[in-house]
Amino acid sequence: MSSDPSTNLLSLDCEERYDYFLTKVAEERDVWILVNQEELFLKNYTEDNLEYVLVWPDEGLAQAYSKDLDGFSPRSIPLPQFFNKWIPGLTQDGIDIGVFPGLDDDLWVSSPAELETELKAELANQF
Repeated sequence: MSSDPSTNLLSLDCEERYDYFLTKVAEERDVWILVNQEELFLKNYTEDNLEYVLVWPDEGLAQAYSKDLDGFSPRSIPLPQFFNKWIPGLTQDGIDIGVFPGLDDDLWVSSPAELETELKAELANQF
């Protein structure tokens, strides 16, 4: 493995990156997305044409992903805002969440409700 921590994290399998995401977000209390100049967030689609928004556990990892995307930059969402605004909005719009893509673009895609439950469980485990 590389000595670069980002490369090491990106080399983990999607389940390991998902677990890292939960832990890091619970510690830092922020979720990171990519937005363009119009403040629209980056969305992707699965092979089954399901729409999802990409999220990262920190700015550096989001920035690394955006290096090949013209006009997108990282934006943090405080965890309370993510729970109170983003989770209901994504659920209403039928948009899933793709957690922390790796070097091979493999990632964990979950429903907003599932991610909320997992994050809240991780927060409870910290106390």
